[in-house]
Amino acid sequence: MIQNFDEMLDRVKSSPLKTIVIAAAHTASAMDAAIMAYDLKLAKCILVGELNIIKNYLQEKVPETASEYEVIDCGEDLNAAAETSVRLVHEQRADLIMKGLCDSGTLLKAILDKDKGLRTNKIMSDVLAYETPDKIMLMGDGGFIPLPDITDKLSIIANCVQVAHALGNKLPRVAILTHSEMVSLKNQSTVDAAILNVMNKRGQIKGCIVDGPLAFDNAISREAAQIKGIDSEVAGDADILIVPNIEAGNIFGKSITYYCKYRVAHVVLGAKVPVLIASRADSAEIKMLTMALGIITCGVC
Repeated sequence: MIQNFDEMLDRVKSSPLKTIVIAAAHTASAMDAAIMAYDLKLAKCILVGELNIIKNYLQEKVPETASEYEVIDCGEDLNAAAETSVRLVHEQRADLIMKGLCDSGTLLKAILDKDKGLRTNKIMSDVLAYETPDKIMLMGDGGFIPLPDITDKLSIIANCVQVAHALGNKLPRVAILTHSEMVSLKNQSTVDAAILNVMNKRGQIKGCIVDGPLAFDNAISREAAQIKGIDSEVAGDADILIVPNIEAGNIFGKSITYYCKYRVAHVVLGAKVPVLIASRADSAEIKMLTMALGIITCGVC
């Protein structure tokens, strides 16, 4: 089982080389991530965007290898960059698709197009991976579904479990987070958690162990779980955290990035290929790690 991001990078280096198309790649962090991926032999990147900006940047940064990068000119038209990137996936010239300068909505519009997109019958959700001193943790969903109902949460769990399996964790422990370990009929997230718990015990959610409701401390701290008398296979040692809504997931993800300084990566599952929608404010390193996580999950889409 992969325990940290360095092991993840080693695994990707030893796997067949994948190609990532970057939509609107004419931004420094995206191009730096592509350069890092090339130098580390993680992936090849097709850079779709404003040709002169991309060519000049590569020539300045890596003159000796600048000619190795395929660049497709769409000018500064972000919609054209997104649509072209999706087309390259359809043509099997790229294995994954990544957001560059364009906003998530522009890329998703192209991905979800009924005729030319990459949509499936699955629900798309974001899986955040973050590296703690002990292991890689996963969290969903902080980027797609504003207020998930229980059907949405089943999909969020499934996407997170797929990533866990790809990382070598064959039976991940899934904590359904809310504010308390007690079920309250006045709080729907606790009711959903209890239902998901029972569904897992009856074999309706497979490939993992689910427990909830659990507060965050009970999910990740054995001491907290013991003090509160929680007898659970998940409490104190969760591998996957399922948050109750997008606000909780977004705030949690940015807190561990900016306060804890943990290394993070994102992958969106539910389309025909992994979709990499790191924030435009994320560093080149985060985007490079996101590429590696996407490559690891290629086999589970």
